[in-house]
Amino acid sequence: MHLPLLLGLWTGQRQGDLLGVTWSAYDGSHIRLRQSKSVRVKARRPIYVTIPVGAPLKVALDEAAKVKRSPTIVLNSEGSPWTPDGFRASWGKACKRAKIEEVTFNDLRGTAVTRLALVGCSEAEIATLTGHSLRDVRSILDAHYLDRDLALAESAIRKLELGYARMSIEAKNGTESTK
Repeated sequence: MHLPLLLGLWTGQRQGDLLGVTWSAYDGSHIRLRQSKSVRVKARRPIYVTIPVGAPLKVALDEAAKVKRSPTIVLNSEGSPWTPDGFRASWGKACKRAKIEEVTFNDLRGTAVTRLALVGCSEAEIATLTGHSLRDVRSILDAHYLDRDLALAESAIRKLELGYARMSIEAKNGTESTK
């Protein structure tokens, strides 16, 4: 379950899309896929995402690529592609062993949005990576995940202090801010 977990955390994609991703979608630095839900709900247009692969995910993918047993990246313990039900059952068992309750794999999608926001990504950057709309990113952050995170408040104060310090220095030097 390690590779699917990393895929979920580092791409923000749905379980179904990640279970279906093939090695041909991975070029060593990016994963390219068409989000299946956007097609099913008759979206105006299919949503294609190109996801730059972060270092921890790249290490796991490159290691898995050495022993490819299928065109599909995510495989079960028998070396076959997962069925959605089989994956859900195994994910549930793994969560139970880890004493994690009331969490589905698709909750990692919101977790990815939150992790990106906490490190300073803009809503547009997050939406581009995950395929969410800007409105959905904002909604996820506002309603479910950030809970008015203290780290964000502390970051805001640091930025405010730095901004006022910069303005004070510029005022003393008689220069104007370019930002």
